[in-house]
Amino acid sequence: MTELNLVQAVNRALAEAMRADPDVLVIGEDVGLNGGVFRATEGLYKEFGADRVIDSPLSETGIVGAAIGMALYGLKPVAEIQFLDFIYPAFDQIVSELAKFRYRSGGQYPCHVVVRAPYGGGVKGGLYHSQSSEAYFAHTAGLKVAIPSSPADAKGLLTTAIFDEDPVIFLEPKRIYRAVTGEVPDGDHRVPFGKANTLRQGDDVSVFAYGAMIHPVLQATDTLLAEGISSEVVDLRTLVPLDEAAVCASVEKTGRAVIVHEAPRTAGFGAELAALLAEKCLYSLKAPVLRITGFDTPFPYALENLYLPTPERIAHGIRSTVRAG
Repeated sequence: MTELNLVQAVNRALAEAMRADPDVLVIGEDVGLNGGVFRATEGLYKEFGADRVIDSPLSETGIVGAAIGMALYGLKPVAEIQFLDFIYPAFDQIVSELAKFRYRSGGQYPCHVVVRAPYGGGVKGGLYHSQSSEAYFAHTAGLKVAIPSSPADAKGLLTTAIFDEDPVIFLEPKRIYRAVTGEVPDGDHRVPFGKANTLRQGDDVSVFAYGAMIHPVLQATDTLLAEGISSEVVDLRTLVPLDEAAVCASVEKTGRAVIVHEAPRTAGFGAELAALLAEKCLYSLKAPVLRITGFDTPFPYALENLYLPTPERIAHGIRSTVRAG
């Protein structure tokens, strides 16, 4: 075990995968000599050289398009988009090509591509550096979507993503890149996709979250313990595939559900979870499902802390859900 922060864990996963498999490479803007805007690829250029750590032009569609071509020839590229907000020029490449190659080729071309991108608010990035658009990709058949909340999961999920046969959108909560540290297993550490992690056991309410939102959720639920409210906290880890069994089992146990994410409310991933619970757990519910989310506005700069779900807002929502039924 080694104590690492989240961005160090990402770096460790990339380095170890590249050492283990010469087909793994990294491509993106400033990933080489500069080590990436958040230093997630620091040191890789020196160890692996320009052929495997490729500084690309400033073209997101070119980065992903090149990665697709590399994958079709058997390589395993990890494409970095500097901020999730800048991924949209590559959207057509991702949803029209990358997501479909394995299906359209009858499995002959699995297209091993990981698209890494820092996402979310909390760093005073304003509306062009703070978006959480994971629902766009979760909606696209053929893509997997992974979002870690801890250094150990960052390494384990990224390693799994790199060697997965399907393309993976790997979103990194930049708000906690250096704010969260933890013990990370050494060596080939993999976290399976589609397996949620229950971080707190509880009896009164189930709280579902992922990525950076796990941490204010834990703060809120710890506070509520003093009020006698026992919350079960479930980190989804991957949105696609979703651990439906864990979600349903938790709500069948507690009878109440609160969903927390920082993306806008309308058609956010929380809506999918709410629909799942209505379809499969309706008779277990003692109160309506509650979503605590960002708002249906562009991400603000000055009012960032009002937009993001805070421990106080989360605690208020959990409290009202428990009292409602």
